[in-house]
Amino acid sequence: MSQSRTSTYDITIGALFVALMAVGANITSIAPFLSILNVPLTLQTFVAILAGIILGSRMGGFSMVVYAALGLVGAPIFAGFTGGAATIVKPTFGFILSFIVLAYVVGKIVEKDRSFNKYIAASIVGMAINYLIGVNGLYLAYNFWMGEGAGMPYVLAWTSMTPFLIKDFVLSILAGVLAYRLEKGILHRTPLRQAV
Repeated sequence: MSQSRTSTYDITIGALFVALMAVGANITSIAPFLSILNVPLTLQTFVAILAGIILGSRMGGFSMVVYAALGLVGAPIFAGFTGGAATIVKPTFGFILSFIVLAYVVGKIVEKDRSFNKYIAASIVGMAINYLIGVNGLYLAYNFWMGEGAGMPYVLAWTSMTPFLIKDFVLSILAGVLAYRLEKGILHRTPLRQAV
């Protein structure tokens, strides 16, 4: 396969994951019952992990960069159909940044060993990255630029995430299982793998 066709294929699949991130961010518009304490749940961690495993570190990370960039220039693709540069100062912006790092790291972990155990381990590492960057970003936002009286204790920043962490742990395992099944079923025959 020519380099140009491979590049076109990569870009098309990468664009698919950008679209999936937008859908995953706003899944409650389709299923409004998916919320905890009136906070909408998202499938972004799930999709970002799949992007890393399926696309690899380079394209997985790049697709998340494109997702973040499109949202920051105003496309309403972040949670709650929001977007724009003001997102940078919102408490949840750390989670958006984490998707780039987690997709890249997850892709790196599985690129040389596409075993089931490696997929599950990579998925859990990806979720951990998501929460380490996201929760610390949340804590910093509430304590340094959200305004007077918006301070949040560090322990509270983590404990407030418990329901979401449980949801994302389960979805991360499912992402690893799904990606492995796709790998054994169809992915090993696609240009994504033949180009490697």
